[in-house]
Amino acid sequence: KELIERSMAPIKKEFLCPPPSSGLVQEKKSKRQLKRERREQSTINLCPQVARTEDVNSCQYKDNCRFNHDIDAFKAQKPDDIEGQCPFCAYGLSCRFLGTHRKEELNFFNKETQRLLWKNKMTFINADAKLKSLGLEVRPMKKAKDGSLKLHPREKKKLIDFRDKLYLAPLTTVGNLPFRRLCKVLGADVTCGEMAMCTNLLQGQASEWALLRRHSSEDLFGVQICGSFPDTVSRTVELIDRECTVDFIDINMGCPIDMVVNKSAGSALLNKPLRMKNIVEVSSSIVETPITIKVRTAFFEGKNRIDSLIADIGNWGATAVTIHGRSRQQRYSKSADWDYIYQCTKNASTNLQVIGNGDVYSYLDWNKHKSDCPELSSCMIARGALIKPWIFTEIKEQRHWDITSGERLNILKDFVRFGLQHWGSDTKGVETTRHFLLEWLSYTFRYIPVGLLDVIPQQINWRPPSYFGRDDLETLMMSESAGDWVRISELLLGKVPEGFTFAPKHKSNAYDRAENG
Repeated sequence: KELIERSMAPIKKEFLCPPPSSGLVQEKKSKRQLKRERREQSTINLCPQVARTEDVNSCQYKDNCRFNHDIDAFKAQKPDDIEGQCPFCAYGLSCRFLGTHRKEELNFFNKETQRLLWKNKMTFINADAKLKSLGLEVRPMKKAKDGSLKLHPREKKKLIDFRDKLYLAPLTTVGNLPFRRLCKVLGADVTCGEMAMCTNLLQGQASEWALLRRHSSEDLFGVQICGSFPDTVSRTVELIDRECTVDFIDINMGCPIDMVVNKSAGSALLNKPLRMKNIVEVSSSIVETPITIKVRTAFFEGKNRIDSLIADIGNWGATAVTIHGRSRQQRYSKSADWDYIYQCTKNASTNLQVIGNGDVYSYLDWNKHKSDCPELSSCMIARGALIKPWIFTEIKEQRHWDITSGERLNILKDFVRFGLQHWGSDTKGVETTRHFLLEWLSYTFRYIPVGLLDVIPQQINWRPPSYFGRDDLETLMMSESAGDWVRISELLLGKVPEGFTFAPKHKSNAYDRAENG
């Protein structure tokens, strides 16, 4: 009880261990030195066309190609192939598996669309007409030629029901397509792409459009966008509705990141309710795809304001609103305020579905929120899914899963397989998969196995003392050392290349091969 009051995890005594003795600390290399070493050890990037055809004359760019055409030199420095069968592949000589592949993804970025966006010739007929009718500012854009854009035929979905569905939150960096695909296997019902910035989408940035990609297994899928003004958001909504196959479009009005807030987007909109209304009204009126929004309780702690807006949000045209039970000022500290979420839910209009978000980490958390507030449509699961994606299985089967290290390793293997199918099985694809695997492992180490706890379930804010697992692999998986995460990646993707470094986005824990042996 004393440990829990201090937010310390009550680990069984037989699994506790003294903290490791600290050895000599090696001198850290500067970023400039590490960058120079990586440049010196950089590999040859073979032209994709030459790799597929094995013909140096097949590339249309010839000597102007930015890639290398020397097949023998590429083979001489190519890393050893990874054991196993290629998950799909069309990479030819570059493939680390040398296999074949088939596509199972949707929402690829149309090159003609990208060309029109680059040249500022894309038209937004519906969005601009609605903006003008409301007297809102419309920034002039050049008109595209008739017939320059081909619409994608598909059935439009006018209704969407979130009630009692397990909703995986849109998660920056780790919420990529392979991870969402994994969560679908483990029981998630609703998935949503990573947050994409409206201005980047309207500028035709391919990296931003890649965030809208959808796997065929994602049967209830939405994309999340973030923008500052009604014109940019509504044009983006119209463009996505035209170009992509999605079941809903979520507008982020709760992101706490400084870079987003400083652009008057994300949670900055909580201070501008009239602009919130205009964004939702225009966007929902120009497409049949349902529009949802995600908000926080307020911008400043102690100054909640969603309760004063919730009755009107349904009338603005939103199908659903997700409320994260923290203010922007809190970021992810302190516990989520579910009592306030319940209050807002009960004040919402009957045509608006309310989804709660914050600290759901077990099936008991899910059950409690649903029983405490029957009007709540569903709960969105974010960090809980990052730390233990099998939470969806636990909720559906109503049990605490004492998952073994072998079962966890199989889940990691599935992620790697999905990653290679998505990012490619050549060297670049392998290392991209490794990078996102490591980003994910920077969360999963926080999981404490059920069998090691004196009190279950684990709470998301518990900090564990120094402890060890029931076997070597379990102990390795609970390590907070980035070097151990890299060792796990090497079990699945082979040795890291020379000069490899890794620093997770969300914390200052890093790995450098020179320092970690």
